[in-house]
Amino acid sequence: MSVSASVSARRLAAAALAAGALVSAVALPASAADHARAPRAKVEISAVQYDSPGRDDRSNRSLNKEWVELTNTTRQAVNLDGWTLEDASGHTYTIDGYRLAGRATVRIHTGEGRDTRTDLYQNRRAYVWNNDRDTATLSNHRGRVIDEESWGSRRHGGRH
Repeated sequence: MSVSASVSARRLAAAALAAGALVSAVALPASAADHARAPRAKVEISAVQYDSPGRDDRSNRSLNKEWVELTNTTRQAVNLDGWTLEDASGHTYTIDGYRLAGRATVRIHTGEGRDTRTDLYQNRRAYVWNNDRDTATLSNHRGRVIDEESWGSRRHGGRH
């Protein structure tokens, strides 16, 4: 290999390294910004069964077929103690002493029952969610709205 070819090869290698360093430096701020924002706990209203199947006869069985599901979309457990679920008329259920595991879902039933890891009960004797239109609002223990789900004519663009 000639001296000229060796110098050219070194220059080419140096240029490639410099280009790689430049690309890395440009990519670094975006990567650093991503790491600076730690993923926040995200709990969302993932489903609402506002019209219980069958006859609305106010039986506990019928009341418990009316429910709202909350899903934790992160890997970390979220403490839902003091969080509220409220309808448009102001009927409010406060979650007491419950931790939602990461990537887990809990179903909050309207009627009476025994709370478990996957099901909570409002212990009401009347329906909460209107069949024609309503809004389910989930707020954290500080009163900050975390998610809303609407249906019917007052729909806010929520999912169900």
